Amino acid sequence: MARRFAALTTAHVADACIRAGVPVRCAPSALRAVTPGSRVAGRVLPARHVGSVDIFLEAYEAARPDDVLVVDNGGRLDEACVGDLAVLEAQAAGVAGVVIWGLHRDTADIRAIGLPVFSTGALPTGPLSLRERPADALTSATVGDWTVSAADLVFADDDGVVFAPADRADELLTLAETIRDTERRQADQIRAGHTLRAQVRFDAYLAKRRETPTLTFRDHLRAVGGAIEE
Repeated sequence: MARRFAALTTAHVADACIRAGVPVRCAPSALRAVTPGSRVAGRVLPARHVGSVDIFLEAYEAARPDDVLVVDNGGRLDEACVGDLAVLEAQAAGVAGVVIWGLHRDTADIRAIGLPVFSTGALPTGPLSLRERPADALTSATVGDWTVSAADLVFADDDGVVFAPADRADELLTLAETIRDTERRQADQIRAGHTLRAQVRFDAYLAKRRETPTLTFRDHLRAVGGAIEE
């Protein structure tokens, strides 16, 4: 999966979800790579932060190669919940990356470690208090509007973070590859002087829409085999 995603983007995966009728579960746009250019894909390894690093250490005990630690700190902006030691230990455990619904600290050290880390930003202050640990602390994590578990995959790059059901991975990646190849062909033709409007017969669409105002561009694209936006 990670090998196939290396030639894709999260945009391709999101579009594949739409085409497959799978809910598009994107993390809030504030969640970004600590080091621009980072990318990661893997099974979700969930952890709900409750104020102590031991929750991550326990998660690592159950980690499988190339899992991605997904940390739920409720999107808090008053404390950082992941620092360099947690990231370094993740790397030692074989974890492929870390996605944090919250803040990180030790930015320079994390960048030096080289493990892909995504968060909503940085703050010097660490955990402010120890909180009660929920029963599902290591079985699910909430990121924005979405609750994910080991039944999900996470894909992350410079466009953001998207989650997808693991049991549909092959289908979604195959669709994503098809979308990527179509877009590349269309881009090559634009560079060669054949505009996108010509490729999708946009003039024909405008003419048909005058006759049938309810005709959508997507319906037209399906008819001409140039579906670029779904």
